[in-house]
Amino acid sequence: MLENLLIRSRAIPSEPPRRRGATSLGPDRDRFGVLKGILAAVPWLQVGLGALIVLLAALVPWGTGKVLSAMDQQILAIDVNGDFVGDSRVAIEREAGNWIGKSYFATDLSEIKDELEQRPWVASAAVRRVWPDRLVIGIREKKPLAYWTDGRLVSRTGELFTPPNPEVAGRLPRLAGPDERVREVIRMAQTMNDRLVNHGLGFAGLSLEARGAWTLTLANGIEVVLGRDQVDERFERFMTVYETRLASRSDEVSRVDARYTNGVAVQWKQAVAASGPNS
Repeated sequence: MLENLLIRSRAIPSEPPRRRGATSLGPDRDRFGVLKGILAAVPWLQVGLGALIVLLAALVPWGTGKVLSAMDQQILAIDVNGDFVGDSRVAIEREAGNWIGKSYFATDLSEIKDELEQRPWVASAAVRRVWPDRLVIGIREKKPLAYWTDGRLVSRTGELFTPPNPEVAGRLPRLAGPDERVREVIRMAQTMNDRLVNHGLGFAGLSLEARGAWTLTLANGIEVVLGRDQVDERFERFMTVYETRLASRSDEVSRVDARYTNGVAVQWKQAVAASGPNS
């Protein structure tokens, strides 16, 4: 019995003896292998180029500022260009002279532009730098189309403006009406003017009353009352009557009222003179 037990015990495999102080390197070698694989997969050239680009992008504004500071000069001269009727080159040069001595690069050109465009006659101003110390200013003036209510002027673009010297605009038609309807008055005046010119008549003015009534004035001084309704039809009726009945006696006509359905009422200068101012 004992012998059988001994035989069986010999058949049981025994563990190999362990050496004291020894450790296994298997797991560490695996970790280093993974790390080396990751590092090998990184595109270091692209990463380096990307970092260089970022660095250069950060340095460009700084470097540009340094270069501009080194190159900066004071503004020493200002040239003004434009065709002047209402304003003057000298006056604009005097105002622009406020920027003489200012920084060539740091001066805000839009500020100069905005200030010059506050002048009554200036429609637009263009400002540019000319190296190393000069500004060039181009001025475009408003083109007056007619005199407006209260001595103001209206430009060809329909802008109302009040210069200190409106008389320099010379002989122009006279338009009148509510300010908010200025473009409507201009359109009507242009339509009537074209029609009159085609028949050898001159246009002198057009008035729109607040209640909507129109009154036309010809260059020969005749006043044509058109009223509020059917203005185009009444104007055509006046033209027909004028050509057939009044053209030969135009110097005798003072006023024509076209507000009638089938004709016009004519007021003669002689009748006006006979009635007198107190009639």
